[in-house]
Amino acid sequence: MTIYRLTEQLVFPNPELADPEGLLAVGGDLSPHRLLLAYSLGIFPWFNEGEPPLWWCPDPRCVLFPSELKVSRSLGKLLRRNPFHITSNRSFAQVIDSCAALRQENGGTWITDEMRTAYCRLHEAGYAHSVEAWLDGNLVGGLYGVCLGRCFFGESMFFRVSNASKIAFATLVQHLRERGFVLVDCQLPSDHLASLGARTIPRSEFLQHLVEGDVAPGRPVSGPFPASFDG
Repeated sequence: MTIYRLTEQLVFPNPELADPEGLLAVGGDLSPHRLLLAYSLGIFPWFNEGEPPLWWCPDPRCVLFPSELKVSRSLGKLLRRNPFHITSNRSFAQVIDSCAALRQENGGTWITDEMRTAYCRLHEAGYAHSVEAWLDGNLVGGLYGVCLGRCFFGESMFFRVSNASKIAFATLVQHLRERGFVLVDCQLPSDHLASLGARTIPRSEFLQHLVEGDVAPGRPVSGPFPASFDG
């Protein structure tokens, strides 16, 4: 299986050419233009400190269709009395730093300084967004990702208080469903995501959903995103 080496040219190989683990290409940079092109093609970066950028498009792909959000009885009760104040884009840098710190505590993180800088640039450009959960004025949970067309590409989440990230995620998905979003890309499956309704689909189906979600390769358009959430 061939792993493609990227050059300065802004181009990616066909995502369907990724190896069995989902690795497609190596090299290039994390410039906003390259990242936006990658996401529009269903590709995302994931690599460790000291490595060149590695670009992935797994098969199958884990996604959550907004209409399939699974709200358990206990989560439903929490949503109704929501003990957290949920906001968006109030503290993007703090959210990404908290995600990195939590993963570092668990043995390492792929959210390097280079990745942090790159996504903060995307945030400043209006493409990367955060959702925050606050309790007594303290940031206790949240998530961040990239929004193109009518698709949201989730990157990472964290919590410091039980259920904080679940409430933040469920609030986001409900908002996206109301606005006709096609899917939330979860990249790789986990028990946590499955409990919220995420499931895997073939990569070819995932790429078709990107077309339906107005995520045109090479021409990403930022989708609607709230200035804030009630709660």
